[in-house]
Amino acid sequence: MFEHLAATPKTSKGRLFKENNSDHNRSPYERDRSRVIHSSSFRKLKFKTQVFIESESDYYRTRLTHSLEVSQISRSICRLLNLNEDLGETVALAHDLGHPPFGHNGEKALNIAMQNHGGFNHNDQTLRVLTHIEKRHPDFRGLNLTWESLEGIVKHNGIVLNNIPFHTNLYNKQHNLLLNKQPFLESQIAAISDDVAYNNHDVEDAIRAGLLSIDQLQENIFFNNIINQLKKEYTIIDDKLLMFQVLRKSMSLMIEDIYNQTNKNILDLDIKTKEDLQNYNNFVVTFSSSMQSKAKDIKSFLFNNVYNHRNLLDKRQNVEKIISDLFKYFYNSPNKLPEDWRSINEPIERVICDYISGMTDRYASRLHKDLYE
Repeated sequence: MFEHLAATPKTSKGRLFKENNSDHNRSPYERDRSRVIHSSSFRKLKFKTQVFIESESDYYRTRLTHSLEVSQISRSICRLLNLNEDLGETVALAHDLGHPPFGHNGEKALNIAMQNHGGFNHNDQTLRVLTHIEKRHPDFRGLNLTWESLEGIVKHNGIVLNNIPFHTNLYNKQHNLLLNKQPFLESQIAAISDDVAYNNHDVEDAIRAGLLSIDQLQENIFFNNIINQLKKEYTIIDDKLLMFQVLRKSMSLMIEDIYNQTNKNILDLDIKTKEDLQNYNNFVVTFSSSMQSKAKDIKSFLFNNVYNHRNLLDKRQNVEKIISDLFKYFYNSPNKLPEDWRSINEPIERVICDYISGMTDRYASRLHKDLYE
């Protein structure tokens, strides 16, 4: 339907560093996807927090399972709109690579530690991981992804105009990612797929953790309507099966809404070229106003009942202390860093920040216990 708006390998701006490549059987975006999946940073997402601390249960989502789920949603929507599925999947798989241990609480602690040294945020760190920290080639640092993949990852939350983060600013000077223009449709799809994933899967994890019940979920109008409909369809159904069916229905409704509204947006805005997309003042891939309101209510519901739950807040304060203590320890004893990290010719604060942000939850916890207990 919108093939003319899809990112195409033939018109790709290519990679920053030239490579001698004999792989003619895969598109550049397929190779980008493989590079992300085979990276060390991607594998370590298995032991990084999504909402619940990784060690609490084998059943809760981690950054890895979340990224896989986002990529599946992204690929599905790209397929519906006849866009480039490989690029949409690559952006989705890579979008959380810069997350430190312990999720947003770890990010908060690192940002405080780095407040006088360029700060820290996970989106900026994702680009740093992809273009600087990962090293797989003797001739350059980073994974050397295509311009389109990097552009999509950097701008999957929108254009970057003011207060450009530390590494994004540095990298953009040598590889202009057009930070002031909107990303391709595939990247916009990856971004909204992230919203679909956590608005549903965080509910499932919260119910599994006992922080939410089906009765509480019915306080939200959107979920209440789905539950009542399902109870009419299945007169006898236990809560566990009901939960699965509620989330299946919820995700289907959201994906269908994105598909229909994006179609409408493109036609109403008379978007005919990729340049039209890039120059529009907002994302073209959106929920309808009705679904946007419902998604906002779900997010508020999750903040009130899950993210700010007392059982989680106590643990989050503890993990912030772990990150802060580790940073202070290595700053005061840089000789305790692994040898390959000690030899990096960069400000010690940034080296320590990179080292800690690359840790998994369990490694950071064990190291802190060894050092302080």
